Amino acid sequence: MSWRTVVVQSRAKLSYKNGCMIIRTDDVRLIHLSEINTLIVDSMQVSINSFLLCELIKKKIKVVFCDEKRNPISELIGYYGCHNSSKKLMQQIKWDINYSRLIWTKIIKQKILNQALMLKKYGFCTEEKLVTYADELEYFDNTNREGHAAKVYFNSLFGKGFSRDDVNDINAALNYGYSILLSNFNRELVAIGYSTELGIKHTNEYNSFNLSCDFMEPFRVIVDEIVYNNIGIPFDNEYKLKLVNLLNKRVDYGGKEFYLTNVIQKYVRKVTETIEKLTMAELVLYEFK
Repeated sequence: MSWRTVVVQSRAKLSYKNGCMIIRTDDVRLIHLSEINTLIVDSMQVSINSFLLCELIKKKIKVVFCDEKRNPISELIGYYGCHNSSKKLMQQIKWDINYSRLIWTKIIKQKILNQALMLKKYGFCTEEKLVTYADELEYFDNTNREGHAAKVYFNSLFGKGFSRDDVNDINAALNYGYSILLSNFNRELVAIGYSTELGIKHTNEYNSFNLSCDFMEPFRVIVDEIVYNNIGIPFDNEYKLKLVNLLNKRVDYGGKEFYLTNVIQKYVRKVTETIEKLTMAELVLYEFK
């Protein structure tokens, strides 16, 4: 099982030979593709040949490209994630809308509870208010408990004057971390044949990753914790590596410990199977520890 996240941050030439990615800088390094989970190209001075790109797609390795400000701007996704993608797409189109919304509601409740657990872990008394919001959550969040919870949550962590619309290092770090997280959800959904565009709550016509945004909600707290523990630290390359490394974090899922990348894989399959089979018997959500 692949596990390595490779980040290229300086001038380099990337190519392919005998099952390996060759990285040519001042020296030459080889990494076997079977080891690579995610490749992040974090420099505008990197060239990569098309043969390697094709092999990365075949191996279902997530490739994230960054812009001139070193922020994630795009990712490489193959057209066909699995052998029966057309069948999976037709199944997705026919998902029971009411049941899908019920599952999404449970996902959002777990997100709010995870935020409450985060506040409790760091001694904020406002965690009780978030638990109340989670209890008040209605089907498809018709009363916007998620939005109210988010305001209390972020104001507790980063101060009452904080807004997610502000331009600062905190928001830059949150956005960067969420992008890394989102790219892994995209990979897993595409790998099993589903379309990331067809969301449940997220239905923005300009968002190519609506379904991924729906599924990833309970995991955002993992990024939030890293950013909270680095308040006041400049958002530089070293900081970004801390966020990239979250993919190698070991977390509890269903009573067992796995790398986060493996948890995302298991979780995506559990949620999609739950929606397909119209039964919650095997649904396991992610609970923050």
